[in-house]
Amino acid sequence: MARIVVLGGTGYAGAHIVTEAVSRGHEVIAISRSEPAAPVEGVSYVQGSALDPASLANAFDGADAVVSALSPRGDMTDRVLEALRNVIAELADTSTRLGVVGGAGGSLVAPDGPRLFDLDFPEEYRHEAQVGIDSLALLEQSDADLDWFFIHPAEVFGPWAEGERTGRYRDGGDVLVRDAEGQSFISGADFAVAVVDEIEQGNHHRERFTVGY
Repeated sequence: MARIVVLGGTGYAGAHIVTEAVSRGHEVIAISRSEPAAPVEGVSYVQGSALDPASLANAFDGADAVVSALSPRGDMTDRVLEALRNVIAELADTSTRLGVVGGAGGSLVAPDGPRLFDLDFPEEYRHEAQVGIDSLALLEQSDADLDWFFIHPAEVFGPWAEGERTGRYRDGGDVLVRDAEGQSFISGADFAVAVVDEIEQGNHHRERFTVGY
C-alpha cells in the first residue's frame, strides 16, 4: 500500500485518480481549495493550496507519491507553474515521486515531431497547453534527485467525453496515442488507471509518456 497525495483531487483528472487509487487499497489524501461535491469513501480530504505551502501542513510527510492534477483555469490560469515550483521545493531531499498531469498539446504526433501544439491547435486551448509544456520543462530542469513522471492524456479527454473504465490503455512514449481509425481518446477512469499503474510499477523516471486507446 502506498501513501498517495493528489493535488487538485476534486477536479476531473484528480477525482478519477483518487477513486482509482483508493479502490486498490492505497492511502489517499486529496488536497483542494474546495470541499468535494461527492466525497469518495476512504479518502482523506484536506483543504489547502500549493500556492500556500503552509496550508498543506504535513500532508506530504511520508508520501510515496504526490500527483499534481492542477488545471490552469479560473483563478489558477496563470499560477499553475508557481504551484508546481512550490511542490518541487517541498519534495526536495525526499524520496517521494512526483507525478504531473499534463495535456495532449505537448505530445509528439510522430517519433521525430512535431508536437500537436505546433499544428492547427485550437486557439482557445493554447494557453492551457502552453502551461503543460512549461510544466514539463520545469521538471526537466529540476534537480536530478527528484524522481518525477509527466503524463499526457489523449487528445480527447475530459468530462465532455467521460467514457468508461475498461482497465486498458496504451503507452505511446513521447507520441500521441491514436487508434486504428486515427482517433485519440481515453476515459477519465482509464487515464487514472495509467497514473496509478505508474505509481505502482515505476516504469518512467524523470520522463514523460502518453496514454490512449
